[in-house]
Amino acid sequence: MKKQLGFSLIELAIVLVIAGLLLAGVMRGQELIANAKVKSLASDFRNIPTYFYGYQDRFRTLPGDDHAADTHVTGTNASTNGQVQNGLIQGGWNSSTNTDESFLLWQHLRLAGLATGTTDIANTTQYPPRNSEGGQLGVTSVADLTAVTSGTFNTAHAMCSDAILGRYALQLDTMMDDGVGNSGVMRIVVNGTPGTGVAAPAAGTAYLVCMSF
Repeated sequence: MKKQLGFSLIELAIVLVIAGLLLAGVMRGQELIANAKVKSLASDFRNIPTYFYGYQDRFRTLPGDDHAADTHVTGTNASTNGQVQNGLIQGGWNSSTNTDESFLLWQHLRLAGLATGTTDIANTTQYPPRNSEGGQLGVTSVADLTAVTSGTFNTAHAMCSDAILGRYALQLDTMMDDGVGNSGVMRIVVNGTPGTGVAAPAAGTAYLVCMSF
């Protein structure tokens, strides 16, 4: 009588259990990575307003808007002081114009020891601050935030963070606001296409996330 070759039911069950455990481990690992990314992105939205108001508390004026930055911090001069000093940060959130307040803000914060990064405004590759996804960070006045076209924020200032995948953007909004991308203090928009915000962003699409503070 020939011996039958093949797997027994017990062996198949063991293989399926092992495969299930491996799959669960992979999924858990992906979840941990995603949570770490969202926490890193959230830290920008928490820390930058803290730096901003820390500068205001110390010097009684806003970074970027400070007409006496050359006397407040070492390493700047009158040509890189603020331009208006009206209590607002003027210029686009991602401005590359070195006379815009939203651009100078980073030099003032860094020279004051509140934020890290180069203070050389001519260094176009390293001067713009970046998030953990490689997207640009920026601060501006709500009035100059053209990326969000409606739903007026109740504060004077806003910060934006670019190149955030929809799956992370929605988690971020849920963690810090109302979990809806077109309402509240945080908005999820397509960068370069001004709008009210995307209520349910596509998981694999990159977005610009802006929050008023």
